[in-house]
Amino acid sequence: MTASPCLPLGDSDWPTEIADLRDRFAGALNVYRTMAHHPALLRAWAPLRQHIVKDSALGPERSEVVILRAAYRMGSEYEWLHHVGRARKLGFAEARIAALAGHPAGEDGLIAGAVDALFDLRRLPEALEAELAAAIGRHAVIDLIATVGFYSVLGYLLMTYDTPIDADVTAEMAIAPPPALG
Repeated sequence: MTASPCLPLGDSDWPTEIADLRDRFAGALNVYRTMAHHPALLRAWAPLRQHIVKDSALGPERSEVVILRAAYRMGSEYEWLHHVGRARKLGFAEARIAALAGHPAGEDGLIAGAVDALFDLRRLPEALEAELAAAIGRHAVIDLIATVGFYSVLGYLLMTYDTPIDADVTAEMAIAPPPALG
């Protein structure tokens, strides 16, 4: 395999026009250091990231369910490993995390079914959308759709450019191995 044309940028190669982003969220993760090859995109990405990652109507736990299921469906090891760690920090049991790469029950199953529908059908069927809206609220349903799109774009970038998993995540997973991606 040839070397990626978009390896994560180091601080010495970081574009000056997005220096402020490096000092905020973008310098912390290889995914954003890879995206920094396109400064205008990373700048435009920042407000959407704020909403999806910090301000989503899904809340932190439901967001992790969506992200882990999307990572599983895409086969994105980078996103899977990063979000296994985040789910653990939120108190997810190992069995709950593992189920998201299989057949989860309850609300996790409803959310996973919605993620699956978006990947398979490219939409939420009317009955599923109504069930979700009743369970989690319409804003959360719309944020679920946006979260799948957001993490799909990241997955495409990560897998196209073979972005390496961040060292701290690799170390964390060596200590506490994650459930298999699939």
